[in-house]
Amino acid sequence: MTTRSGDWITLHGVVVPGHRVASGQATTSPYRAGTIAMQAPFFRDRGVDLSPFFLGTLNVSIHPYCFEVNHPSHCFRNVKWSPAHAAEDFSFCRSRVQVDYSIYTGWLYYPHPETKLGHFQEPSTVELLVPKIPDIHYGDRLTVQLSSQEVSVAKLTDRS
Repeated sequence: MTTRSGDWITLHGVVVPGHRVASGQATTSPYRAGTIAMQAPFFRDRGVDLSPFFLGTLNVSIHPYCFEVNHPSHCFRNVKWSPAHAAEDFSFCRSRVQVDYSIYTGWLYYPHPETKLGHFQEPSTVELLVPKIPDIHYGDRLTVQLSSQEVSVAKLTDRS
């Protein structure tokens, strides 16, 4: 279910496993600190401070919906955060997560797929940068709010 209220699109979602590369928890990752920790100084220099957030992504399935980034708060082009591969483009859109009665403000983190080396997400999975949420587990249900000024949401078609 999706609703729109003022500046926010509200969706119900489920926490799903990611590739665990962003947080550095993947056993096969070449990035021991995690990609977010490695990227954070480059984003900070461009105006996005990730220090209040857990240095990994909270992956949430919003199925049967998908999202599209239209007018992000921040879009950084050609970020060369690792000597191991080519520069990437990243967008950040305002987001909020509600778990029980607590609301966590953060960013929808969007590495542009056309410049990304690997570890792609399903079109119905949003990657969120938020403060550490206590006792969150895969399969937990929560509410995600995305900025209606920056993101559009559509229902997946049978072909998606």
